[in-house]
Amino acid sequence: MTADTPVLLLAPRINETGLQLRTAAGRRGLRACVATSWQAPRELLGERVHVYGGPLFGDAVGRDLGLGLLEPSADWLTRLPPALTGRRVVSTTLAEARRLGRPAFVKPPADKLFAARVYPDGGALPGPDVLDGDTPVLVSEVVRFGVEYRLFVLDGEVRAGSRYAVDGELSVAPLETACVAAGQGAGEAGGDAGGVPAGEAAEVLAFTRDVLAATAAGAPLPSASVVDVGRTEKGRWAVVEANAAWASGGYAADPAAVLDVVLRSGGPAARLLTTDRPFLRELPEVVR
Repeated sequence: MTADTPVLLLAPRINETGLQLRTAAGRRGLRACVATSWQAPRELLGERVHVYGGPLFGDAVGRDLGLGLLEPSADWLTRLPPALTGRRVVSTTLAEARRLGRPAFVKPPADKLFAARVYPDGGALPGPDVLDGDTPVLVSEVVRFGVEYRLFVLDGEVRAGSRYAVDGELSVAPLETACVAAGQGAGEAGGDAGGVPAGEAAEVLAFTRDVLAATAAGAPLPSASVVDVGRTEKGRWAVVEANAAWASGGYAADPAAVLDVVLRSGGPAARLLTTDRPFLRELPEVVR
């Protein structure tokens, strides 16, 4: 490996996806290392570093390492047509959400500042003693998903995917995108192999293509991101949310393909595509 070999830096609390990415990076000839603290390793300053970890880790090391961390716009979901979201979604503040007098699904658009879930009313949300009222939140009508999938997207195409939940419970299975694209049948992709049946995988990919077409028309995403979709209890496909690939779990998605998306989404700011600059995460100046 040369001094210019890209480095994949993983957060100290490495998860299963991080372990898979470390292996995939090594097979590709990249350097991969796990941070020993929540600070940028001094030996990596000035190197070509890519990162995988949660938002707190990205914020902690981003400036020192010159990272350009891509994430979908906070109001991305609200820009999609209702035909794709399957529900009304609004972007507002926590202060406004606290006035809700009905059940609603409320979440912070990016960071996990509080639990994203259905709240019976606004009074159940974190109070002013916990979070400021100007904290941005997404508020949506309550929709229950029967099955949910995660798609890793690069340059407008799905590169890898995985089922991650059934009826709200963790249920992981690979989405064999390559098999579906090749037109193989259900007996060849999924089902007996422990993956998603090809028929359902084809539905997931077809719906996601519609979503990505809509992003090009008026709800843009960064060139590398994660899109979650699901089938509601009424049998309708709908978008769940979009997230930063450098901070998202891969579940059973192909690690090599996930790595492609992660490297683009959390790499050197100096190598950013011009079209990705509007999606840069604002990194804080860390005082030590």
